[in-house]
Amino acid sequence: MADQYDLIVLGSGPGGYVAAIRAAQLGLKVAIVERELLGGICLNWGCIPTKALLRSAEIYHYMQHADAYGLSSEKPSFDLAKVVGRSRAVSKQLNQGVTHLMKKNKITVHMGDGALTAANKLTVTKDGTKTDLEAKHIIVATGARARDLPFAKADGKRVWTYRHAMTPPEMPTELLVIGSGAIGIEFASFYNDMGAKVTVVEMLDRIVPVEDADVSDALQKSLAKQGIEILTGAGVESLKPDATGIAAAIKTADGKSAERRFSHCIVAVGIVPNTEKIGLEKLGVTINRGFLKTDPMCRTNVPGLWAIGDITAPPWLAHKASHEGVIAAEAIAQALGNKEVHPHAMDPMNIPGCTYCHPQIASVGLTEAKAKEAGHEVRVGKFPAIGNGKAIALGEVEGFVKTVFDAKTGELLGAHMIGAEVTELIQGYTVGKTAELVETDFMHTVFPHPTVSEMMHESVLAAYGKAIHI
Repeated sequence: MADQYDLIVLGSGPGGYVAAIRAAQLGLKVAIVERELLGGICLNWGCIPTKALLRSAEIYHYMQHADAYGLSSEKPSFDLAKVVGRSRAVSKQLNQGVTHLMKKNKITVHMGDGALTAANKLTVTKDGTKTDLEAKHIIVATGARARDLPFAKADGKRVWTYRHAMTPPEMPTELLVIGSGAIGIEFASFYNDMGAKVTVVEMLDRIVPVEDADVSDALQKSLAKQGIEILTGAGVESLKPDATGIAAAIKTADGKSAERRFSHCIVAVGIVPNTEKIGLEKLGVTINRGFLKTDPMCRTNVPGLWAIGDITAPPWLAHKASHEGVIAAEAIAQALGNKEVHPHAMDPMNIPGCTYCHPQIASVGLTEAKAKEAGHEVRVGKFPAIGNGKAIALGEVEGFVKTVFDAKTGELLGAHMIGAEVTELIQGYTVGKTAELVETDFMHTVFPHPTVSEMMHESVLAAYGKAIHI
């Protein structure tokens, strides 16, 4: 007999474990299946450990610039093994936290490789032993992995994915980063702050191409000022690793190709969903370019089968996966007879994005260009960090806050930031968009002084010609 549950969650990343907890809170009997570590990529090999690395780099950067604050720090140095060790310790702590949450919420954990045998059945294989599970509903939350270059697969020695870059066997001297999305730019920023000579190659005409063009431009100028070489409109045609480094053939925007030497390379050219070998094909699940197609409540086309996170439509972000986990869990509880829960679909335009490079960038909603393409007449406000007292006191005067409003209705269409700790600020605009606030709501809100959040207020005022401090 198979073990019986109301819900089985396949995958314990930020989507899966949150779905399991929410379902358990709603009284469901829940099991979760994980093949490696509870917490998935985010807690163990992604969001969290990279932020720990970036924090070390940030402190090291300040140590090198202590004189600007009237301080002295003679010959600052670092121990790469200890930097990496701290990052791994942070991940371990959070992994243990998820383990505790599973026990607290009475969620049964099955470690091993899970594969669907039917829409409501799943087999877990661990060390050759198979365990059959059955549930009224199953959520697939298996996430994604780094995409390899077809001509140079990552080997962990000279050619790295993000996972290798988090536990480097040695410090790069000349680092090539292929791709300028969030992962590529964060590692470029980290290794540059730690002393490597970094070159970023991006095939499109600007870095962080999903961001507003003004943010991309400002970030490129800042990174170049920090010593990072950025090649846009460029591509890597071949990578040839050897015992001492890598020979990379790079075709630049002018159409010329040249071979250059690097000590290491990080490949950050996207993700591949983990949808293979889990039984989806025989169930007839609709898949689009490898990603599962779902409705706004995270249902697939197969009754009783749900999907969340990086195996579904973009944006591929941990917090999007977590929110989808709540939506799916509540919709399942409702389907099982819970009349007190009322799940709400998520609007993709209200999902913030954050990149933790130096300086940080954050955004929500439409860029100025996308807003115009969508037919909006816009009002745009922009306020620079140099006009903010707290930013000046912090010695962090790079960056700005930009807001995009619909000129006719006052609806906030998008907000875009670059500068110190903007990843902590963007949620103010995200709440505003979710609550459907208009320009007067932001104008009439009192922002505390002195804070960098005042830039948010001034940006809104600037969109309507009312900015005070510029």
